[in-house]
Parts: sequence; C-alpha cells; structure tokens
Amino acid sequence: MAKTATAPKTEKKPKASAKAAEPKKKLPQKKVKHHHVPRGKHGGMQLMLIEDVTHVGKAGDVVEVKMGYGRNYLMPRGLATYVTSHNTKLLDLHKIKVQKIREAKLADLRAMAEQLQRVSITIQSNANEEGHLYGSVSTAEIVAALKQQNLVVDQEAVKLEGVIKELGLYEVKLSLAPEIDTAIKVLVINQTDAKK
Repeated sequence: MAKTATAPKTEKKPKASAKAAEPKKKLPQKKVKHHHVPRGKHGGMQLMLIEDVTHVGKAGDVVEVKMGYGRNYLMPRGLATYVTSHNTKLLDLHKIKVQKIREAKLADLRAMAEQLQRVSITIQSNANEEGHLYGSVSTAEIVAALKQQNLVVDQEAVKLEGVIKELGLYEVKLSLAPEIDTAIKVLVINQTDAKK
C-alpha cells in the first residue's frame, strides 16, 4: 500500500477590517409587552365582554370579575378580552354585525310566531272513560307534533301553565324570544277514539 504525500496545511489568518477595530454597538432590547390587567375597586380584574354572559353582563360591558374566573373561563372561551382602545374599536365593529344578525333572526321569529298562531295540533293519548289521561302531555310531545307540521320549536320555548292530564282543547304559550310570545291550540284526544 502506497502512502500519498499530503501537503502541509497552512492556517489562514483572518483579515483585519475596519469594522473589527470599532466596538460593536449594543442595540436596545425590545420591550416585552406585558398585559397588566386593570384592577377594579374590589380587587378583581377588569375585562370587556365580547359576548353576552349570563349573570355577568352584555357584550361591550366593562365588568369586574375574579381573577380565576376571567383567566380560566372567560378569556379561553373568547367571551372576554382585555380593556384596550384597539379591542374597543374591534368590539364596536363586531357589535354592529351581531346586531344585524339579531335583527334578522327576530324578524324570522316574528314571522314564525304569526304562523304558529294559526296552527292547532292534535295529540293522541291513552285515557279512561271519564277523560283522564293515564299519563300527561309533555312539552316533548307538543314539539314533536309541531315538527310533523314542519315547524321547528325548541322544547324550552313551550311554556305549560299546568300539567295536561285530561282530554280537551288547551291553549299553550310559546316563548320564542324574550320579546316574542305566541300561543297554539292543542287538542288532546283519546287514542282509542282516533283508531275507530
């Protein structure tokens, strides 16, 4: 095996430049922006609500809540944000969009309320000879009967004043929205009479 001759390595020296002679200027460090949460009079954190929160406030309100509730519930779910001028402007734009959507939804619900006033539904149930039902008519049965007529209503919207335990004609109130109420007629008939 033949060995090859290698040339001795020469070390390269760095060239001196004009920049190396001058000391490097230190750039000012970027300031890290910390969100110092404004405190309310009772020591809680002040936040601006993005959406309506039950028992706290409506969208756009500046509220004071406990630190844990704000940090662990409202902020991660996008229900609230810090109070800044930028967030206030964004929230104003968001409120305009939400108001338009809310108005359109209310118009649809008013039209549905007018349609529901003209509707009467029939529910068949087991009853004895005296007209007493073996069970009672529930809100779920009323919603199902409305669904058969292509009218979709939430079960929470049906407001029964009492328990329907007898055959007959009843007027049941519906609360579609806080300001939109209507009523429908519910006829409860005996299931054995309907089969005849």
